Amino acid sequence: MVVETEDRLARIQEARAAGIRFVQLQFTDIIGVVKAVTIPIHQLEGSVRHGTWFDGSSIEGFTRIAESDQYLMPDMATFAEIPWQRADGPRGTARVICDVFTPRGEPFVGDPRYVLRRQVERARRLGYVVNMGPELEFFLFRRDEDGKVAPLPHDLAGYFDFSTDLAGEVRQDMVDALEAFGIRVEAAHHEVAAGQHEIDFEYADALQTADNAVTFKFALKAIAQQHGLYATFMPKPIHGINGSGMHTHQSLFSIAESRNAFADPESSYGLSPIAKAYMAGILAHARGMIAILAPLVNSYKRLVPGYEAPTYLTWGRTNRSALIRVPMASPGKSIEGTRVEVRCPDPSSNTYLAFAAMIAAGLDGVEKGLTLGEPVEESLFEMDAATIAARSIRELPGTLGEALDELARDEVIREALGDHVYSHFVEAKRAEWDEYRTRVSEWEVERYLELF
Repeated sequence: MVVETEDRLARIQEARAAGIRFVQLQFTDIIGVVKAVTIPIHQLEGSVRHGTWFDGSSIEGFTRIAESDQYLMPDMATFAEIPWQRADGPRGTARVICDVFTPRGEPFVGDPRYVLRRQVERARRLGYVVNMGPELEFFLFRRDEDGKVAPLPHDLAGYFDFSTDLAGEVRQDMVDALEAFGIRVEAAHHEVAAGQHEIDFEYADALQTADNAVTFKFALKAIAQQHGLYATFMPKPIHGINGSGMHTHQSLFSIAESRNAFADPESSYGLSPIAKAYMAGILAHARGMIAILAPLVNSYKRLVPGYEAPTYLTWGRTNRSALIRVPMASPGKSIEGTRVEVRCPDPSSNTYLAFAAMIAAGLDGVEKGLTLGEPVEESLFEMDAATIAARSIRELPGTLGEALDELARDEVIREALGDHVYSHFVEAKRAEWDEYRTRVSEWEVERYLELF
């Protein structure tokens, strides 16, 4: 512990010597919005030793006014200079991601990062490290003539297009910013829809990956703004074209055997019994956790047939209409690269809570030894309703309201979230759903006003 503290203090001294003057102590609210308390660099040593107090009653889903005092403890493993506020400028700034504690020195149960930590520790007690890798899609929009954010695609390019892709330089700046944070990028490319993009970063343990995903979203928004654009992770910003998903690759690493516990080269699809049980758990709890993985009213306008977004609770390898896909491993990496891809989450979700829910569902399958059904490789979008019914294939909920009802019935996911997060999340999302369902839309006025 003494050595660890000395290492932390050494990093602070290095930052001061490099010209860092301010530090953002970052965390997220229950909805997933990044919050920060900024302190001068000379206050960071005290924060590392004793924490920094803040008013939790002002944060979405945190505490009541009567119990508002909380403090942040910096996780110095996440300390990094913010590249667009460099030390060679007028105010060099760094950021560090924090854990939230109560005045009694206990981890705050409403901290989304703590919710994920609990599931990561649960996996470790079972003998596994959870590795995850999300693919976060996003849109780059121009502003309208009045300078307001509007769904105006930055280009008219398509999947992997180059000549009509106007955002190559923007994505390169985004990659540079991510790598400056220590996030190793694997690839960046244009996605299917006009103005839609994807940047993929390396697979890592679940907590580090969730931290990286949170950093990813706030960094991309900042770089887009520098180019006069707006980056949005809204799932379905434009009717009639593909929406943005957060396909999440995941696997379990056996600590005792020091190997990928999902891999079995001798079995069909290369999947071990552990992998199949984990997948069965994901499918068993998909309806119960979709409100966490796809948390907006708008999310369910992405989860419709015809746009490569999964709506049916099936799995396969080549079938992109399935909820779980088993990607082909790269040549020479069949063991290390074995993983499953859960395709229903979207990037508007709180990554900590989304990862925690998926891990809880998968581990429930492992602990109970759930049986995985047969794969479905044909496109479900081309099947008629009678065939789907005959094969007993279930679907995801069609609205946020229905998804919240399913969450209320799923004890495994509710327990993973904890009572505090569950109650505050549902309260916020019920209010969102009620506001939406009672709002008269432009579509309704155009369709009904003159007809009736």
